[in-house]
Amino acid sequence: MSVLEQAAAARIAAIDLAGATRAEKDKALLLMADRLVERSDDIVAANAVDIANGRENGIGEAMIDRLTLTTERVAAMADGLRQLAALPDPIGDVVRGSTLANGLELRQVRVPFGVVGMIYEGRPNVTADAAGICLKSGNAALLRGSGSAFSSNAAIVSVLRKAVTDAGLPADTIQLLDATTRDSVKELMRARGLVDVLIPRGGASLIKTVVEQSTVPVIETGVGNCHVYVDSAADLEKALAVTVNSKTQRLSTCNTAESLLVHTEIAERFLPLVLEEFASHGVTVHGDARVAGYSDDVVAATEDDWGTEYLAADISVAVVDSLDDALDHIRRYGTGHTEAIVSESVTATRRFVAGVDAAAVMVNASTRFTDGGEFGFGAEIGISTQKLHARGPMGLPELTSTKYVVTGNGHTR
Repeated sequence: MSVLEQAAAARIAAIDLAGATRAEKDKALLLMADRLVERSDDIVAANAVDIANGRENGIGEAMIDRLTLTTERVAAMADGLRQLAALPDPIGDVVRGSTLANGLELRQVRVPFGVVGMIYEGRPNVTADAAGICLKSGNAALLRGSGSAFSSNAAIVSVLRKAVTDAGLPADTIQLLDATTRDSVKELMRARGLVDVLIPRGGASLIKTVVEQSTVPVIETGVGNCHVYVDSAADLEKALAVTVNSKTQRLSTCNTAESLLVHTEIAERFLPLVLEEFASHGVTVHGDARVAGYSDDVVAATEDDWGTEYLAADISVAVVDSLDDALDHIRRYGTGHTEAIVSESVTATRRFVAGVDAAAVMVNASTRFTDGGEFGFGAEIGISTQKLHARGPMGLPELTSTKYVVTGNGHTR
């Protein structure tokens, strides 16, 4: 079946799904979760094929980590679907309402987009997350994962589609597109009129391609060149904990810190501590000349390092002379994803929060908290760094549009 045929089938499914009750959608989500657990051995076996192919093709270990599914990770995917089932249904929510001077009752209510296309790389857990969040928000999902995860994604989607039909909803609510050729991406990007919105989730080149070439409206998810700024008024214990967790808790995610900025007044006390911690975690530091003075293991940072999303055991580190210098550095090299400050100064944190242009700003907290699950949204579909429609972790409300319902009593204009 071609992408356009799949999109047409998704549009028919979306019509039925738009009228589904919360109980019907939640039943499907819970059944999807149960079936994932029941079939976890099959899913992990399919994933092993992708892992073997990835290693044969020379994929790095950080990307292998993103690709890998275990029984525990499949169970976590199922838990995400159960959390979605427990969340309120956004469809029909009144965003705002009023009675006009002429007596007309005006309500703006949430409605599904209709058909949501997802183009994403690596992580096959995104398949279940995206399918679940689209279903709960009343949208049919067209999923185009990467070729490196095709066996895993096919196994997951097979389980989910069977669960959806057993729950009484259309199977074409969830569809996986062919990932063996790039033609499917091109067709999906050109399916305007059949696909209502397209969400790319992956590296900078993928997102740039989709944004620039798609005729379908795009919600842009962003690259995460995230910074931690340790202010002169930072508590060293907090700064060390936040910095190390931001970088090392999981290397391959978009909310992992890739740059550390340290105020010169605290550098002499803080840098030896954090460099030792990075070394113990196997993290390579790409530092400026002042950072290099604290360790022979520091690699001289290049201009490219400041703007790199490593997704690996590397971090760029610089000493800055002021909060303003830190803000200037972030404005120049940041990607608008997540920025963090560690400081006990209310004045400094307020200036940082006001001065940083990012989807999320952390104050004395790890960048790793920028996540739909951590925010209590349930499984997210991505983290948007654009400024139109959605910004930050995209939960259920962000997967909806609105319509105005105007009720009168024979009113004429």
